[in-house]
Amino acid sequence: MMKTLEVDLGNRSYPIYIGTDLIDQPELFNACEKATSIYIVTNTTVAPLYSERLTKTLEKFGKPVRIIALPDGESYKDWKNLQLIFDDLLKFGADRQTMLVALGGGVIGDMTGFAAASFMRGIRFIQVPTTLLAQVDSSVGGKTGINHPLGKNMIGAFHQPVAVIADLNTLKTLPPRELSAGLAEVVKHGAIADAQFLDWIEANAKALLACDTDAMGHAVLRSCEIKSAVVSADEREGGIRATLNFGHTFGHAIEAGMGYGEWLHGEAVGCGMVLGADLSCRLKRISKADVERLTKIIHSMNLPIVPPKFGVKRYMELMQVDKKTEGGQIRYVILEKIGKAQIESAPDALVKETLSATGAA
Repeated sequence: MMKTLEVDLGNRSYPIYIGTDLIDQPELFNACEKATSIYIVTNTTVAPLYSERLTKTLEKFGKPVRIIALPDGESYKDWKNLQLIFDDLLKFGADRQTMLVALGGGVIGDMTGFAAASFMRGIRFIQVPTTLLAQVDSSVGGKTGINHPLGKNMIGAFHQPVAVIADLNTLKTLPPRELSAGLAEVVKHGAIADAQFLDWIEANAKALLACDTDAMGHAVLRSCEIKSAVVSADEREGGIRATLNFGHTFGHAIEAGMGYGEWLHGEAVGCGMVLGADLSCRLKRISKADVERLTKIIHSMNLPIVPPKFGVKRYMELMQVDKKTEGGQIRYVILEKIGKAQIESAPDALVKETLSATGAA
């Protein structure tokens, strides 16, 4: 059965549809009715799997449908490949009523959204996330952007989609590593906002790793409920929304230090949450038992729990280039307890202790 949520943003509100075989249901794409043309932006891995089915669905609106297939991977989330989208839109006469449809994971969603925010100063787009990470996190909330060699997602815009269509069947084609990467964001939602959800994740780890449809349906639904509530309260990350970045300050440093694409985003976030929990403990907010439990849950999702050894100095340099940094001071998402988080600065001495204790030194 399909579930529907609403991201409440006034006249920019939009639905999130969660269910199976949604790619084949044109009524979910009714925002395309007024489009002059439709462009599916995808990548070379996802295109052979789903672009033909989605094209048939969208052609029912009687509008031209084109496919833009970008290279696959985090390392291609840059200006050069963003330009490929603009090249196609301009070459084939896209206009302000053109609809973009992002078919893929977080990289495709972010780049398509940024292209939609920028082209002719803003056109509409639909998210059709095909990875777990995108379904539970990156497709919801309107964050779009690209990476810079000096920092992840430092260039972009807030631009909300007109709909998010999460087809659970697309998760069946995910490699195990990609599935685990998405589960990192599921764990994150429990850790920062819902202790009972974290209990459920802990109890259903095997079903989640097996990509059981019922388990995945609940994981996606609850994650989207949590993120939707946060985004509705703080669309542009002026306050509470920053707590969704638990593990991300350390995680982004791992991604940048390793080179984008070496670790998947979810892998870096999973490991980053281990460091974030350790720091929360050193700030005397959560217990060592809480840290051990969260680390065990993350490890059970086949995620790394030991960071790369860049050394303390390099980590501190990398974390300085973070969107949460203010006035040169790095700010971290700290767990007040399991199920509650806040953002604050932390003494460098304690951060360095965390880096050394977890193996990053």
